[in-house]
Order: sequence, then structure tokens, then C-alpha cells
Amino acid sequence: MRLPFALSVLALAIQLGAQPSPDETAIRNIIRDETDSWNKGDAVGYSRHFAAAGTFTNIRGQFFTGYPAFLKQHEVIFAGIFKNSAVSQDVVSLNFIRPDVAIIETLTTVAGLVQSPPGVARDDKGRMRTRLLQVVAKEGGVWKIVTYHNVDVKPGTPVPEPG
Repeated sequence: MRLPFALSVLALAIQLGAQPSPDETAIRNIIRDETDSWNKGDAVGYSRHFAAAGTFTNIRGQFFTGYPAFLKQHEVIFAGIFKNSAVSQDVVSLNFIRPDVAIIETLTTVAGLVQSPPGVARDDKGRMRTRLLQVVAKEGGVWKIVTYHNVDVKPGTPVPEPG
């Protein structure tokens, strides 16, 4: 009688342990929102989770501070070289360094580019590949991106295909 009960408790514990925490779910939703907004060309939506004083380094190494600058840069690119492009993001890692701070790394793929940003190469399928590192912090119960650092994957660097 004890063995079936113990096995049931163990199975429940394993199942509960496999469930993402509400914070992890909220952070993964930020990535989902970014992807959905990018694919609609929606700069306001894409910037929704960016902190008021966040920092942003783009794939060309340009550095910006604050929500207005982040929004402006995405308005420019969605109206220009990234107009009608499609992005996908695969989470490589999501690590909590404190209960209120996490680091997310994604491998991104941008397809449908008319042209590449200056100095950025495309892969053999015409896609731009990047590694995006975002630091998020929870303030007042809300997760915000406080650092966004994006680098292009250089030709010859092996990366897995999008999942």
C-alpha cells in the first residue's frame, strides 16, 4: 500500500518540478511578444517591455539609452531595412541570477530581408542570424528589459537551425 502512494507522490513531484515558474513564464512571454510584434512590424509592441532607462546595443555596435531611443530605432528599422521581415527566436538559456533578475540568450533568425544592414552578412539561405542577450529585472511585479545586446553571427560560425 505504501509503494503505490510513494510512487504517486514521486510522480506528482516530478510533474510539478517540470512546470515553469510564473516568473519564467512571464519572461518567455516577453520573447513571444517580441517575436509577434516584430513579425507585425509593430515598433510600439516590440518596445513594450523595454525599461525606461534600459540600454540597447544593436548588431552594428551602436549604443542607445532609454525607452524613447529603443522605440525610435525600431520604428526606423521596421519602416526601412527590416520592413516585412520575419523573426524567430530560440531560447538558448534563461538563468535567474537573483529572484528579480534574469539573463536570456536567444538565437535569432531574420528572414525576408531586402538588404542586410551595413557590415552584416546573411547565411546561405539569405537569413540574418544573431545572438541576442537580454537582462530583465522585476520591479513592482513587472519584468522589464534593462539591457538588450544583439550581435550578428559571423560567416563560418556554426549555429543550429531554428527549432
